[in-house]
Amino acid sequence: METLRDWFSNSDVVKVTLAILGLIVITILVRIIRRTMTRYITDTSMRYRARKAVTFIGYFFSLLLLVVIFQTRLAGLALFLSVAAAGVAIALQEVILSVAGWLAISFGGFYNVGDRVQLGNTKGDVIDISILRTTVMEIDEWVASDLYTGRIVRIANSFVFRAPVYNFSGDFPFVWDEITVPVKYGSDFHRAREILQQIVEEVTHEFSEHAQEDWNTMLRKYRVENATIHPLVTLIANDNWIEFTVRYIVDYKRRRVIKDRLFTRILDAFAQTSGEIRFASTTLQVVGVPELTVRSVQQQPPPSPPL
Repeated sequence: METLRDWFSNSDVVKVTLAILGLIVITILVRIIRRTMTRYITDTSMRYRARKAVTFIGYFFSLLLLVVIFQTRLAGLALFLSVAAAGVAIALQEVILSVAGWLAISFGGFYNVGDRVQLGNTKGDVIDISILRTTVMEIDEWVASDLYTGRIVRIANSFVFRAPVYNFSGDFPFVWDEITVPVKYGSDFHRAREILQQIVEEVTHEFSEHAQEDWNTMLRKYRVENATIHPLVTLIANDNWIEFTVRYIVDYKRRRVIKDRLFTRILDAFAQTSGEIRFASTTLQVVGVPELTVRSVQQQPPPSPPL
C-alpha cells in the first residue's frame, strides 16, 4: 500500500497516467461520434468528410492534452528533439516525404477523394487520403473500359514528388474519346458521314453544354488553346476500306456506356440502308489460279543385261 502511495506521489507517473487515460477517452469519443454519423448521414461524400473532420479533431485534442500535461517538460525536450531531428530525418525520410505529399495533395489541388487518377501504372478512383497514403480503387488492368477490378491499392503520398499525377476529373471532368468505323469501298460514304454525325450528336448532346462551361473555366484559369467541344467525324481512305473516326466528348465515368450506345445505333442505322452502306472487315480474296500444264512421263522398263 505504501509502495502504491509512493508511486502515485511521483508527479511524472501521475502525468503519464493522466495522459494515457485522456487519450483513451478521446479515442472512445471519436469512435462513438464516427459511428453515430455513419448512422445518420446518408450522403456518402458528406459522411466521409465528417468522419475525417472528427478524426483530425481527435488528433488535435490529443496533442493539446499532451502539451497541457507535459508543458513543464517541453523546455527540456527541445534540446533532445533538436539533436535527434537529424537522425529522425534520415531514418524516416520516406515518412516525412509522405507527410509533405499529403500537405501538397491537401492544399495544392493534386486530387481529391472521388477523383479518377492515374499514379504511375495504377489507375482508379481515390477513395481515401490519409497522412501517409492514398487509397485507390483500381480500374482497368485485366478488365476493359474503366471498370473496377476489385483491388484496393495504397500508394505513398511521396509519389506526387516523383512522377506525374494524371487527374481525369479535376478542373475538367470530361475526356475526349473516339471510335473508328470501317466502311467498304463502293458504299455511299457521304450518307455514312451524315448518319454518323447525327448519331454522335444525339447520343452525346447531354455532355456538350456542361463541357463547354467547364472548358471556358479552363481557358480563364490556364494558358491552353481553345478546343472543339462538339462531335467531329473525319474520314481517311486506306488500302482496305474507308475509315471514319468519330471523336466526341464524354463524362469520364461513362465512356463504356456511351461507346456501347453509339455502336448499337450505328449498326441499326447501317442495317436500314438496304446495303448502301456496309461494314468492312479483313478478308482474303483469291483473284484467280494460273493455268498449269501437267505432263505424264511413262517409265520404260530397264534393259536386260547381255548374256
